[in-house]
Amino acid sequence: MKLSFHGHSVVKIETNGKTILIDPFIKGNDLCDLDAGKVKADVILLTHGHNDHVGDTIDIAKRNDALVVAPFELATYLGWQGLNTHPMHIGGAHEFDFGRIKLTQAFHGSAYTDDEKQEIIYTGMPSGILFFAEGKTIYHAGDTALYSDMKLLEKYRIDVAFLPIGDNFTMGPDDAAVAADWIGAKKVVPMHYNTFPVIEQNPKSFAEALGNDTGHVMKPGDEVEV
Repeated sequence: MKLSFHGHSVVKIETNGKTILIDPFIKGNDLCDLDAGKVKADVILLTHGHNDHVGDTIDIAKRNDALVVAPFELATYLGWQGLNTHPMHIGGAHEFDFGRIKLTQAFHGSAYTDDEKQEIIYTGMPSGILFFAEGKTIYHAGDTALYSDMKLLEKYRIDVAFLPIGDNFTMGPDDAAVAADWIGAKKVVPMHYNTFPVIEQNPKSFAEALGNDTGHVMKPGDEVEV
């Protein structure tokens, strides 16, 4: 399995002959190295409906005829836009031909904002994602605050965890460090930082604070084999 990071919360997984994108916020994301008009995807996984996570989902999914997996209300909304969707919800899991997905809690909001119409479209509850394939477990926390039930994730023996550290909208570095300790992942990659001034952080300091070679900073475009 190959993992790559592409700025903000954009993660790509290549496994079982499929390319999977998580939260493909590309246009408007100055840290992203991908081209929204050219990127390939068989599957798109979404944690919640905020614009900086849904991102370029509609265009990418239509161009690639990709399956979009998302929390129920968000999947329903995107289905109305003509996308092929698979709705899920927190605590539920499903076996796909590319791997198994289970949605976890995330303490945050979830709504798609249409600035032109000045409308906010409710898109259900936010989630994190547990992804299982090739005997490995990947955790993408989405946008979340620290919450005590994160301790329950330790049982999944997570190989790589992507945790937000930006603060203001999500956990900051201190809370993310606590989360990293609770979930016990072998590797922890910081995400959701430095895209905007209000979430500027030092990922290196966060990674070093975790100790035991747990923290792993990935620059946009960096890849790792799991």
